Amino acid sequence: MLGSGDAARLFADQEVAVVAVPHELFTPGERFAVKWSGQVAVVTAAGEIDITNAEGLRDALLSALNAGAAGLIADLTSTTFLDSAGIAALVRAARRAEAADAALRLAVTAPPVLRVLSLVGLDRLIEVYPSLADAVASLPDQTSRVTRPRTVR
Repeated sequence: MLGSGDAARLFADQEVAVVAVPHELFTPGERFAVKWSGQVAVVTAAGEIDITNAEGLRDALLSALNAGAAGLIADLTSTTFLDSAGIAALVRAARRAEAADAALRLAVTAPPVLRVLSLVGLDRLIEVYPSLADAVASLPDQTSRVTRPRTVR
């Protein structure tokens, strides 16, 4: 293990940049609120979804599915930007939802986010709705679904 003096000697001949990183980047679960109503979970993502926080989105979505969500909605109505890391998180959740026989929906309003979803074809893999209410209304009736143990992959 390096001590502070060791680090100073290690970088003595180099320029070093120090970058301040907001605390929320180290606690990804806190940024993405998950709300439950019966067997339906809504994961809310606001602002920009990119390489710095997409893992938190993926973890929140997969955790909801692992907890037995029969319906899962990614509420991206407050999301202003989505990069390839965010797309990868949504694809991973779509695959897990399909394997778990759960319904995944996206609620999206920002034109730039809708454009990215369309360009990469994600809007053909996951149903996209213009509001959270529309996404909730699109879910199949969950009252007859029997919860069964799931194998986590």
